[in-house]
Amino acid sequence: MALSWSGRSRTRMVIGLLLLVAAAAVADGVRLWRDEGWNHLIQASPPPPAAAGEPAEARFARAHAQAASEALEDALNGYRALQGDTPLGQAARYNSANLLMRQAIAQRATGEPGQAIALLELAKENYREVLRHDPQNWDARYNLERAQRLLPDPDDAEEEAAAQPRNRERAATTMRAYTPGLP
Repeated sequence: MALSWSGRSRTRMVIGLLLLVAAAAVADGVRLWRDEGWNHLIQASPPPPAAAGEPAEARFARAHAQAASEALEDALNGYRALQGDTPLGQAARYNSANLLMRQAIAQRATGEPGQAIALLELAKENYREVLRHDPQNWDARYNLERAQRLLPDPDDAEEEAAAQPRNRERAATTMRAYTPGLP
């Protein structure tokens, strides 16, 4: 049994499909217009205040602009709000680690370098977290190495310091016919 489509039903079908395509085009146009507005806000020289419902990309751009204008605490707070498993979250974690590293280097140059220790530890942990998600991130690997040079991990320093005296002491006690100053 063959279906016969009359001219009227074909016309209705075509009009229905055209309406569906027109609705999809309007929805895409509205989304494009909204995204264009967000892009203008992201590119604004002083970033506008946070708006409700803004996308994560706009918050990332705001934090980046705050970091560039030396509002470091606001930038760190903005990056912390974005840290997650997404690529944007990993970029926020990397940028916050870089800010912490800059703060630590600046703190070491002042009269109280001890306060830089906490900042360096936080930066190293953020770099390690980035590397856990993306082991091929060479920028994070390099910066982690720089942070390690500024503040080595306590375990590494203890192992190196403890290894040398043991070897020296052992060499002196295993020599035969040698009395180290005994009567």
